[in-house]
Amino acid sequence: MKVISSKGVSDSCSDNPKPVLSFAEGSAIQNPKWLRLSLIAFVLVVVGPLANAQQSKKVFRLGFISVQDSASESARAEAIRLALRERGYIEGQNIAFEYRYADGKRDRLPELATQLVRLNLDVIVALGGDLLVRPIKNATKRIAIVMIGQGIDPVGEGLIESLARPGGNVTGLTLLGPELAGKRLELFKEAVPKIASVAVLYEPANPGSVLQMKEALPSAARALG
Repeated sequence: MKVISSKGVSDSCSDNPKPVLSFAEGSAIQNPKWLRLSLIAFVLVVVGPLANAQQSKKVFRLGFISVQDSASESARAEAIRLALRERGYIEGQNIAFEYRYADGKRDRLPELATQLVRLNLDVIVALGGDLLVRPIKNATKRIAIVMIGQGIDPVGEGLIESLARPGGNVTGLTLLGPELAGKRLELFKEAVPKIASVAVLYEPANPGSVLQMKEALPSAARALG
């Protein structure tokens, strides 16, 4: 997992300064609950400093956008709502949520991103990879974007300048799957020493999947003979 510093967000959104988070690298996340908690933590980091929820009468507006449908994302969205509520951000009082779901139709993402940006939100949570984050980034340089995406290299895709100092208005979490490609093949080799070929199913529209298929997996396969 890569955790990207939020310093870059404060650099470009000076009216809402954010604290700096350190860059950390670890193993891939296997537990979906842990992944949800990680996303919640990042949302709180971005939303929390906006104001003291008990003292401010402003209603902060948080947007959610996902490639999936509302049923698929319900658990993650509910967990974020509850976590914010525990910290004094109560829906209908000092925070409001806007949701946009593409229902698996990726061609709808630019339109949905534009809809959210027009609502003048404080934060947009992008529950997806490059195909989702990029339309939002193209639509706004002001609103903070918290991304979570699997198999996305935010530096390689041009979403941020670097992991330590992302710049712009994008922060969040990303899982760099290509780094694990070689390890997966090693495990196959250990389990079945005489293995000679491996079939791979991948999504050609997903940049992370293409990177694994064209670069990471062939290189790892050659190294294993």
